[in-house]
Amino acid sequence: MPDDDPRPGDTHACDAIEQVIVPRARDLGGFTVRRALPAAGRQMVGPFIFFDQIGPAEFLLGQGIDVRPHPHIGLATVTYLFDGEIMHRDSLGTQQPIRPGELNLMTAGRGIVHSERTPEGERQNGARLFGLQLWAALPASYEDGAPTFMHHARSELPRIVGEGKRVSVIMGSLYGATSPAAFPHPSFYAEAVLAPGAILPLDPDYDERAIYIISGEVDIAGDTFGAGRLLVFKPGDRISVMALSNARLALIGGEPMDGPRHIWWNFVSSSSERIRAAKADWTAGRFDAVPGDPEFLPLPE
Repeated sequence: MPDDDPRPGDTHACDAIEQVIVPRARDLGGFTVRRALPAAGRQMVGPFIFFDQIGPAEFLLGQGIDVRPHPHIGLATVTYLFDGEIMHRDSLGTQQPIRPGELNLMTAGRGIVHSERTPEGERQNGARLFGLQLWAALPASYEDGAPTFMHHARSELPRIVGEGKRVSVIMGSLYGATSPAAFPHPSFYAEAVLAPGAILPLDPDYDERAIYIISGEVDIAGDTFGAGRLLVFKPGDRISVMALSNARLALIGGEPMDGPRHIWWNFVSSSSERIRAAKADWTAGRFDAVPGDPEFLPLPE
């Protein structure tokens, strides 16, 4: 059967895959973060402009993470854990523990400050941490809106179970289920846990779609992919993912964002001038403080 030979350097032959992204690993002292987005040749998948895998990590007794108060504009942070616990505090006065299977959705709008720390009880028992944090860029018309915070318990997120699959719908709509989390751009985000041999379809309901393999190994159209890969698909094709072992996946996507974004440190905006203003505001202390957490992260040089 005539077909194009794989080009030198290709890691896949499946026509439906547009790009395979290998995350960049960074040691933050005691735990590793693997960043898949933004990447060379790919700034966003749907609204998702930032994709970090945190851990898995185990800390020595008394230790944990301490992300001091820092600002955001123009985005929503989406935090979802598989193991461990994080205490979220923000400048709205929120104090909310994040536990496995729960959704933490903080919309920065024109500006918010938050901190993320391991709770004291977790430190004393030997803390663990494993999860994902994504940033979703806000549509331009929402970038200067008021900041908000939402938290959804594990029981609030729809779960579809059957045929060797368990899918939790974190944001948007997928497989006939809709998350209660509100976001102002057509998009989806889900966790899928597959038993060996289970087949997970991914319909072309959105132009931009990707699967991140958190653990295990999968087959797509005869190609095999292991953990730590973000597979970005071309629009229009129906994808079938078969688990070759116990596998955990993150499914993300949505419609294309309304133009590219500038991203610098913790700021995302359609306007470079707005980012310059945010840098000046943080330096001058014009962001609101986080009650009960007086420390702060200085602006990078």
